[in-house]
Amino acid sequence: MGWLMNETQEEFLRQERRALARLQEVLENIKADAEDRRALADSIEQLNDFFLLVVVGEFNAGKSALINALLGQSLLPEGVTPTTAQVQILRYGPEYETQVLAPGLVEITLPAERLREMSIVDTPGTNAIIREHEVLTARFVPRADLVLFVTSADRPFSESERAFMEAIRGWGKALVLVVNKVDLLERAEDVDEVVRFVREQAKAHLGLEPPVFPVSAKLALRAKQGEPALLPASRFAALEEYIHRTLDQRERLRLKFRNPLGVGLRLARKYRETLETQRVALEEDMALLERLEGLLTVYQDDMRKQFELRMAEMEKILLDMEARAQQYFDETIRIGRLPDLVRKKYLEEEFQARVIQDMPQQLEQRVESLIDWLVNAELRQWETLLEQVAQQQARHQERMGSALQTPFFARREQLLTELRERARRVLATYDTQAEARRLAEGTRAAVAAAAGIGVGAVGLGALVVALASTVAMDVTGILAAGVMFTLGLLIIPARRRQASAEMHRRVQDLRQTLSQALRRQFEHEIQRSVEHFREALAPYTRFVRAEYDRITRGLQDLEAVQQELETLNARLETTV
Repeated sequence: MGWLMNETQEEFLRQERRALARLQEVLENIKADAEDRRALADSIEQLNDFFLLVVVGEFNAGKSALINALLGQSLLPEGVTPTTAQVQILRYGPEYETQVLAPGLVEITLPAERLREMSIVDTPGTNAIIREHEVLTARFVPRADLVLFVTSADRPFSESERAFMEAIRGWGKALVLVVNKVDLLERAEDVDEVVRFVREQAKAHLGLEPPVFPVSAKLALRAKQGEPALLPASRFAALEEYIHRTLDQRERLRLKFRNPLGVGLRLARKYRETLETQRVALEEDMALLERLEGLLTVYQDDMRKQFELRMAEMEKILLDMEARAQQYFDETIRIGRLPDLVRKKYLEEEFQARVIQDMPQQLEQRVESLIDWLVNAELRQWETLLEQVAQQQARHQERMGSALQTPFFARREQLLTELRERARRVLATYDTQAEARRLAEGTRAAVAAAAGIGVGAVGLGALVVALASTVAMDVTGILAAGVMFTLGLLIIPARRRQASAEMHRRVQDLRQTLSQALRRQFEHEIQRSVEHFREALAPYTRFVRAEYDRITRGLQDLEAVQQELETLNARLETTV
């Protein structure tokens, strides 16, 4: 560093480096802007350098002239147009040499005694036509240990100057205002008025009360180059007294330590605010995911309840058939119908006409209705998803505005857009007829598998007819077989009871077969539907959860390191 420090100061420096290194790690973890990370790294690097005095201001305010006056030599070009197109670091050296350190950054060594104790930085004008020049100046400010802000007495404290000083204040820099070119003012009262105006404007707009020095750099340089009588008129002595005596070794060391602390505190506060904004957005996202998950839960519960109601309708059809069968048995299985009871074909046809009736068609209609209901319910869920995501985006865009351009919000917006577009595509291409056919085929196969029947190309209705016909054949077979062997009066009632019991068993089997098959198919379809919704949500869900964890950890880390930096900053006055 080139500084003579006591043990306490050296320990303070070690603690400061550790705290700033932790902040660097946190900024890396939370994906802070590369420009901010570089500003912190540059300010930390400046701890190893001489005291850095950075001169800023609008072009033609006389920055180069001020530096020439401080050094007592005409070393830098001056002019009414922008003459400094790059940042120039002036350091002490036995002879004049220049070295390009980076694009837009040049180091100049000069045999000037003032540079033995500090380095001086000349920057492009903050209102230069070439925008890159202003950017170079803004990027270099975080490295400064002390900023001399030069304004011109003929146009003091312009709008662009105020905006640039706000940026300097944001970095926590020690600031000195220099009102140059006071030789253009005719009366001392005019100089006092300009100084008062600059001081009042700084306090009113920036909340700052920095030292203000009115000077004429042109007269000061002439005084140092052979016209000493001009020195009082230049008013330059007060500024030099402040820089070289008030800013003694101890004060310069304190400012050197404060520089990276100010940068670190600014970045810690900035990114705590940034992360808090992101966390609020993510909490809204988590609320949306919770709402959507709740809708899926309600969707599943409602579907199951509705399914039970529809299954009850199907079971009623079968129970009605069983009731018709009992009436048929009572009317048919009696001694007066004996001739008919030995005619199996006749019994089957009569059983089919009076008992079976259109039961298979009714069941098929109910199953088709069930399938249509499933298809439409899934379609409504996609519509709900689209509506919820669209509302989330609208609220987000209205509130965030330009923040959408930051990487976090841009990624969040992209995922929301992708989710919305996926829901739109599903709704636009959702073929309810094709879905219904798929479900019908799956249901038919499930019923056939449960019944142990080869499904082939048989429709669901024909499948149910086959099951019902089995009931008819079995029951009428009992009747016909029974009367072939005996005509006993006791046998007829027994066969009636046997037929009734068999009919009940067969109907129960049919109910169980349909119920099991349809329930399995229903559960499969409802889970398939829910999985599709969750699959659509998955990229967004992963982003929200991962970012929320990252931001929560980042906020905790930033709070801890900010407290540490604030403690060091408070100790600075008494320790250094």
